[in-house]
Amino acid sequence: MRKIKIIFVTIVLSFTFSFSVNSKTTPISFADLAEKLMPSVVNISTTTTVVTNTNPFPFQFPPGSPFEDMFKEFGTPQERKSAALGSGFIIDEKGIVVTNNHVIQDADDIIVRVNGDREFKAKVLGADPLMDIAVLKLETDEKFVPVAFGDSDKARIGDWVLAIGNPFGLGGTVTAGIISARNRSIGLSRYEDFIQTDASINSGNSGGPLFDMEGNVIGINTAILGRNGSIGIGFSIPSNSAQIVIKQLIEFGETKRGWLGVRIQDVTKEIAEVEKLDKARGALVASVAENSPSEKAGIQAGDIILEFNGEKINQMKELPAIVARTEVGKKVEVKIWRDKKEIIKNVILGRLETSDDFKISKNKESEQQNNEEIIESLKIAVRTLTKEDIKNRNLPNQTTGLVITKIAKNSPLVNSIEINSIIVEAQKKKIRSADDLRDITKEILNSNQKTVLLAIYNNQNQRRYIGVKLN
Repeated sequence: MRKIKIIFVTIVLSFTFSFSVNSKTTPISFADLAEKLMPSVVNISTTTTVVTNTNPFPFQFPPGSPFEDMFKEFGTPQERKSAALGSGFIIDEKGIVVTNNHVIQDADDIIVRVNGDREFKAKVLGADPLMDIAVLKLETDEKFVPVAFGDSDKARIGDWVLAIGNPFGLGGTVTAGIISARNRSIGLSRYEDFIQTDASINSGNSGGPLFDMEGNVIGINTAILGRNGSIGIGFSIPSNSAQIVIKQLIEFGETKRGWLGVRIQDVTKEIAEVEKLDKARGALVASVAENSPSEKAGIQAGDIILEFNGEKINQMKELPAIVARTEVGKKVEVKIWRDKKEIIKNVILGRLETSDDFKISKNKESEQQNNEEIIESLKIAVRTLTKEDIKNRNLPNQTTGLVITKIAKNSPLVNSIEINSIIVEAQKKKIRSADDLRDITKEILNSNQKTVLLAIYNNQNQRRYIGVKLN
């Protein structure tokens, strides 16, 4: 009996000790950590000049009409100032600040407020739209308190994190939560490997830091789900990926990413079965760019890339990020699956930013911007849905519609729809062009109804209906 009691007491003490050790990881308060970090987190405000032409005529010329170019010069150019708010953090005592590219993009003036009361002008050292990162330099000789980067690869789901930023322009605001997920992709930028957190992140937090419990930056807060505020799903760029870009922007003022020169797609179970691959893994080469590093190394369409520079490729989306962070000019081993066996190819990486692939991609973006049309009744800019959109977003082949590229702050859609959503129907009628949507909304405005029923595909490619009251 005494032996049983001893065993029981030992078990209880072991459990108590174990609980005590584990409970130490739960902070009683974040106050000391927040107090230490606040001086290194900054508030950013920008001013941008927006030029618009007002139409002097009570009608619109059809797209492509010869009168459109003839009379567009009669529009009255009007300038207005647009203000935006964001966050950032100091990484060097000389006043080097990291933020998101979208916070400072096209800004005429950038004002950075440090510690809530001191304001400094800032200049852009470099910006990267592909990962949405920008580096600023405060125009002063003062010394500042920097923060250090942590190892984001060591961050685990369930770890405590702290977010500090400038939500809604309120100034230094601290929120806490945990890491909810890793390796998230939400279709926001080309290179995505987001840390997901439930620490409250709102409009104005963009560019602010996500800290671990050691006070190290493990992420840059970049996006949220939900247009009206935090719903507990925020996304941060991992520090390990960000540091490579930040270092290049400081040193060169631009990025220098590795380039392989292949177009890739997912390896499905069916493809793996046909190719006699043990499971669906790797990246299937759909095509190889002419004169690219891959073509020179002998990589062919139909090859499956299993490993790049010693890193296994489990999913197709992993390969672009791994290639991009690899040094330009480096000779790397690429393990591929061809003719039901593994072979090795040695590739000397090129530079993405000087490649024809990159230039073509940039030109397509410019073409899309030039093809934008304004729907005045909805106060949005749109472009026609393309076959490439349908393929990339996995939509039904016969889908027609308009991709929303801009939404004005006073648009009736501002709280119910997001940029890159696709309008496919209005009043149950298919939309094939901007004129279709203009005609339908014009009819509604001339009637007593004033409400338009839109069918859209949202950013998650889910089809849904929304009712919009026209002003």
